[in-house]
Amino acid sequence: MTAGAAQDARWMRAGLALARRGLGQVAPNPSVGALIVRGGVLLGRGVTTPGGRPHAETVALAQAEARFGPGAARGATAYVTLEPCAHHGLTPPCADALVRAGIARLVCPIEDPDPRVSGAGFARLRAAGVAVEVGLMAAEARAINAGFLSRHERGRPRLVLKLATSLDGRIAMASGESRWITGAAARRRVHLMRAEADAVLVGIGTALADDPMLDVRGFGAAPPQPVRVVADARLALPAGSRLAATAGALPLWLLHGPDAAAAAAERLTGAGAVLLPVPVDGAERLDLATGLARLAERGITRVLAEGGGRLAAALVAAGLVDEIALFQAGLAIGAEGHGCLGPLGFERLAEAPRFRLVAHERIGADTLSRWVRD
Repeated sequence: MTAGAAQDARWMRAGLALARRGLGQVAPNPSVGALIVRGGVLLGRGVTTPGGRPHAETVALAQAEARFGPGAARGATAYVTLEPCAHHGLTPPCADALVRAGIARLVCPIEDPDPRVSGAGFARLRAAGVAVEVGLMAAEARAINAGFLSRHERGRPRLVLKLATSLDGRIAMASGESRWITGAAARRRVHLMRAEADAVLVGIGTALADDPMLDVRGFGAAPPQPVRVVADARLALPAGSRLAATAGALPLWLLHGPDAAAAAAERLTGAGAVLLPVPVDGAERLDLATGLARLAERGITRVLAEGGGRLAAALVAAGLVDEIALFQAGLAIGAEGHGCLGPLGFERLAEAPRFRLVAHERIGADTLSRWVRD
């Protein structure tokens, strides 16, 4: 690797680290990192602001000018982790801002699949004489913005299924007791995963059995909070549940069937919940693919599904799980306990979806394995 290539890799790594900071705070926008560098000196840096605006490039250019004066970015290299936008939305195009600033070179990993951009940002920069280099650390950039890319390329959010099990794959005792299979360190990691997600999804069975809050705790006074989503075909969530009682303060969306009782719908909307109707099959099971598409329509790019076993199995069987985050504790519960997955309905091994191990680590006394769909 040449010295120039090594420097490009160094700055792009820094940009990707910035981009990761915005996860869970910028949907439906991507989380982008941007650095303005000249002569090996960092002039300014930025990340997409919570809420999605201003964009990272604008923040980095403003910082460069504030630190080094007007025209500071002229002749510099911009390292941006996603193609600069080229359309007029609530803010002017970032590609134009880079051209006006006099950037001489852009290094960027990947194109933006948003049809309003999709190569137009690169084209605008090249037309202005900026040297545009695309492809450095593309895999890493795609991984960070996998949710944004999935929403545009597949029409649904990226979905991570979180499972917390015993060594023998159980999520609860026969009695339903499940607190706590994994330890405090693993639970803290789950809260971080929630903070980086746009939405947390559970089934109505889990909502009724555990009465969860599904919020983020332990990361300061005002951590980013995901939208809480319940797959609830009949709108059975009680008004007295913690989810419904806090719907006015923390977003609560309910995926429900078309025949849910009007009285239940009125009660829950009155509490502040958003109702999203989706089709059901003959057994009144929700069409989860349509449910995820509904979430994408409302700007959700990253979903963390937390259970229970029936919902997890339905997501796996429908091919909607992009990654499994498997926390395992060093205890055995036995066959009488509740399994982490409900029935899948596969008759042959060849039908079972396969996942590829991409990471494995120790979390306190437990382990976390991350598996992605082949």
